Amino acid sequence: MRAKAQAEPPSGAQCLDNAIADAVTEFSYQRDFVMADRQAIEMHERMGFFAHELRNFLQTVTLAFTAAKTGNLSLSGATGAVLERSLDGLSDLIDHSLDEVRTAAGLSVQSRMFSVADFIAEVKRAADLAAQVRGCVLKVSAVDPRLSVSGDRDQLYSAVGNLLQNAFKFTHPHSEVTLDAYAVSDRILIDVKDQCGGLPSGNAERMFLPSTQNGEDRTGLGLGLSIARRSVEANDGILSVRDVPGTGCIFTISLPRYAMTES
Repeated sequence: MRAKAQAEPPSGAQCLDNAIADAVTEFSYQRDFVMADRQAIEMHERMGFFAHELRNFLQTVTLAFTAAKTGNLSLSGATGAVLERSLDGLSDLIDHSLDEVRTAAGLSVQSRMFSVADFIAEVKRAADLAAQVRGCVLKVSAVDPRLSVSGDRDQLYSAVGNLLQNAFKFTHPHSEVTLDAYAVSDRILIDVKDQCGGLPSGNAERMFLPSTQNGEDRTGLGLGLSIARRSVEANDGILSVRDVPGTGCIFTISLPRYAMTES
């Protein structure tokens, strides 16, 4: 009987090829895992943003409804306007989210020109209710009626609303939060100033990271400032913060300036 031939050991070149193939396979697995993790993180972030904005609108709707109910107010006045605006905001938020699902390309910007004075007046109506609940005073300066900006009004409304919510949350009890909108050169600046006492050293930019919370009040998801910056930057704007040591913070939205044209 003929003995079976023994298999020859692989050559050095074959060993190298096998090692390279194993390494490529391992790298491919690791890359797929990293991509899957990144996609999961992005999905959780989008879900967090949606939940945060949804909660903001629902809170405003609840405040308006409670004010109308307890004060026996007509819905044809300012309270009704706040309620209507918040319901419109809920609808727009859902539409934006559906656009994201369809396109997987982030928030779509519905840009149009609008009056800064009308915009600030609209923001003030909802913010007045939130200020009363938080036990602080909202002071809003007059706005030049000739000023306008171009952008997605809903996104910018969300941005200013989140800045005000943050200010109401951290300003000292019974203190003042101010909202100012004005022009400097070719820019429109919107300032939200609180009296939180100032920021810890080196903490300014960190505030804009998702899920970052400062202070003892840990209610919420820590997404408001991150959403505000994202919304402003989607409209060719800049959101920054200045610390006023011992006093508070000034958040500033900077947007390109336009002038209202006569109709």
